[in-house]
Amino acid sequence: MRGELRLAQPDWWNAPVPALGDADADIAIVGLAPGRHGANRTGRAFTGDASGDLLFATLGKFGLAVAGVPRGVVILNAVRCLPPGNKPLPAEIHACRPFLEAQLRAPVVIALGQIAHQSAVKAMGGRLPKARFAHMAEHRLPGERVLVDSYHCSRYNQNTGRLTPEMFDAVFARAVRLRDALYPAKTADAE
Repeated sequence: MRGELRLAQPDWWNAPVPALGDADADIAIVGLAPGRHGANRTGRAFTGDASGDLLFATLGKFGLAVAGVPRGVVILNAVRCLPPGNKPLPAEIHACRPFLEAQLRAPVVIALGQIAHQSAVKAMGGRLPKARFAHMAEHRLPGERVLVDSYHCSRYNQNTGRLTPEMFDAVFARAVRLRDALYPAKTADAE
């Protein structure tokens, strides 16, 4: 499918999508994979589709993005390339994990959806049976890091009411509180 898209849409990104934001951020967001008409087209994580609209609006509310540019946060994907049918195969998830491990350094991590959760837990050295996915679940992982789960901000989850803006805000409010508890001096300096 990626090869077909490269031929059909040669002006699109159509390649692995890199991390977006501050590599040394205190908060990381792990999504599933680039969307066909979103990041696969633009080359920027969560840009160009409805999931990105909600994500960047929420980041803006918490001072984590200014004019669509992440600030103090890094956005990563469990799978770096557009998966066939938007459903990554286990081999793709496994092949992309070393990239996630190398970039996932933040002490506070938000996982958007179950696949992102599973990849983040493994990349951070945790164990899945002990860290089960649930919206607003919080997991303490090796290295004093914390993972907060959220339903993915996909158009489907938004349209069905599985994820509301208020539910999404609650996840980010918790992540910011966790960050501020870890780094109270940084918070005081920013005020």
